[in-house]
Amino acid sequence: MTFEMIKRNYDRGLWNKQMVKVAVVKGVITEEQYKEITGEDYTEQ
Repeated sequence: MTFEMIKRNYDRGLWNKQMVKVAVVKGVITEEQYKEITGEDYTEQ
């Protein structure tokens, strides 16, 4: 899974914000990339 794939899935409605947060927790994307994808600052669960 890459940043581009996660962003595409989020934009298409296949992923929600919680799923993107899991990608941050697992180290797949950064907190900055979370903000780029969702438009919101990352906060822990």
